Amino acid sequence: MNKEELVAQVSRKTNVPRKVADSVVNGLFETIADALGGEEKVTIVGFGTFEVRERGERSGRNPRTGEPIQIEARKVATFIAGKGLKERLSEE
Repeated sequence: MNKEELVAQVSRKTNVPRKVADSVVNGLFETIADALGGEEKVTIVGFGTFEVRERGERSGRNPRTGEPIQIEARKVATFIAGKGLKERLSEE
């Protein structure tokens, strides 16, 4: 599902115009991104948690040449599924 399909589904499920659903979806994404940018954890009970984690420096290989390279440390966004989402996925 891409963003346009998500907006269409939100519009149908909430019975709001597509334009309103688009604003809500964009607002949600921006709010989560802003919180993660400030290194805040975002927890949506029953769905999951978004958070920023530090990935340490590590060694890897250049896929073209096979040459060993050093990959710098960086921050990455992660998602951990909540209990409700895990249960829903195990049903299907």
